[in-house]
Amino acid sequence: MLPWFKNNSRYPLLFALPALTIYLTFTIVPTVLGVGFAFTDWNAYRSDINFVGLKNFREVLSPDELYLFYLKNTLIFTIATIFFKTVFALAFALLLNGTIKRFVNLYRIMIFLPAILPTLIVALVFKSILHPSEGILNLGLDAVGLGFLAQKWLVDPSIALYSIIGVDTWKGVGYIMVILLAGLQSIPKDYYEAAEIDGANAWQRLRFVTIPMLMPALAVVTVLNVIYGLRVFDMVFALTNGGPGFATEVVYTVIFKAFSQGQYGLGTALSTVLLVILLIVGVFVVRLLDRSPNR
Repeated sequence: MLPWFKNNSRYPLLFALPALTIYLTFTIVPTVLGVGFAFTDWNAYRSDINFVGLKNFREVLSPDELYLFYLKNTLIFTIATIFFKTVFALAFALLLNGTIKRFVNLYRIMIFLPAILPTLIVALVFKSILHPSEGILNLGLDAVGLGFLAQKWLVDPSIALYSIIGVDTWKGVGYIMVILLAGLQSIPKDYYEAAEIDGANAWQRLRFVTIPMLMPALAVVTVLNVIYGLRVFDMVFALTNGGPGFATEVVYTVIFKAFSQGQYGLGTALSTVLLVILLIVGVFVVRLLDRSPNR
């Protein structure tokens, strides 16, 4: 190795320069431009672009508009999917980490399989399953005498969003389970042996050993779920397209429709608001959960 490279501590930056250039070109610059266009009246129906200040943001955050309702739907979806995915994934991970002894790999594959299926395929299948009159779910409930539980799952405005949450949880829980399972397998067995010697029962071992040692993995999956939940689009669009009415509209479906209608300034304002919320929530979640016993 040449002496200059060997003694110069800055030369590794030369190797990172291409990646930094690509990141700057395709991520930072578009983000900055998008934030800038959020303060304009940019649309598809006029050639000139004028600065309008906070007009777009006032419209987005106005209680007289529906945008706060769309934001509420997004937050409900995010919080609910974080809770259900984490709870079910942790339960599956605990079962597959030692409780179940036979066919463990088969069960892991079965639980993880939905995570690799295309969202569009999952949505099409569940649209058939949840059909109010011909869907397998309602027909099955009728067949076992539980017809009173049958619902218009994707048609009733009061439950349509929660039906989407259920489908998304089914699809994504396997991915979260794999991360938590890796976290569980990295916990030294000595901690559990010491807890058993001290007389700790299963619940106490879970509370005082497993959960604290699993905090780094929980922080990772929570951040991933927050990012996905706040940016959800494909599952909602494929299942209901924001309907019935506006019952299941989320921020990204509204952004998509705003750009489709040529309202580029309003669409970028919505994107900017969501970006700020994403940054705030992400930092808060990381600081709240990233507490491991080794720190």
